[in-house]
Amino acid sequence: MADTLASPRMADPVLTVDHVTMRFGGLVAVNDLSFRAGRGDITALIGPNGAGKTTVFNCITGFYKPTEGMMTLRHRDGAEFLLEQLPGYAVNRRAHVARTFQNIRLFTGMTVLENLLVAQHNPLMLASGYTIAGLLGLPTYRRAEKAAIEKAKAWLERIHLIHRADDPAGDLPYGDQRRLEIARAMCTDPVLLCLDEPAAGLNPRESLLLNDLLRAIRDDHDTSVLLIEHDMSVVMEISDHVVVLDYGTKIADGTPSEIQSDQSVIAAYLGVEDEEVEQVEAEVGV
Repeated sequence: MADTLASPRMADPVLTVDHVTMRFGGLVAVNDLSFRAGRGDITALIGPNGAGKTTVFNCITGFYKPTEGMMTLRHRDGAEFLLEQLPGYAVNRRAHVARTFQNIRLFTGMTVLENLLVAQHNPLMLASGYTIAGLLGLPTYRRAEKAAIEKAKAWLERIHLIHRADDPAGDLPYGDQRRLEIARAMCTDPVLLCLDEPAAGLNPRESLLLNDLLRAIRDDHDTSVLLIEHDMSVVMEISDHVVVLDYGTKIADGTPSEIQSDQSVIAAYLGVEDEEVEQVEAEVGV
């Protein structure tokens, strides 16, 4: 399927991936991938295991440098960043791209509140002048610290965890830890939030809470979302735009309804030959 304007906001893409290829020796993990993520959209990157989704994330977020291609992030004010040319730390600090991982990476021994304050380390250090101003409690640092605490508490209110602010993060149920990790990423004020399988391991109630949170991030904050997800109910429920990979190659790109009925997607997910697709469609009710 050709690239499609999945929403009107696709005319103003926050992220443009142009002909990106990632090779590891003789292995081509991502092959000539191009797609756009619309500003203010939730864009899902899906595909069977081994399709290259996490490799794409690692390229976008600075963990890998692609072998070929360009990845352009555009801020609303017109600033542009070529992500493949930035050092890894600058993808977050300058381009304002944040991510979470398949495995939760909270500081489990720190409190819930402290996890959100750690995410604001850079502005706090800037306010301290990279000196002992924080230890001395100088006014500039105190103001920055107060703002950081207020932001952290606002996110804890949003994810319904303010009553657990002083508890160790490791004591939270799994679903709460997932939402806390997303809130921590949001404390960095990202333009693009990359989520790697945020619904993995969640029960139905936790999935609903996650869906509500991601919609709020899209609708109430100036943040676009790019997610990898295997839970198709989550993808179809909240995504504005879906890109499908198989063996590192894009096989479909469109709205959730277009993807849901795409024969090549069904074949890739269920491992069937093209001539079997109509039978599979009938079985799954497409």
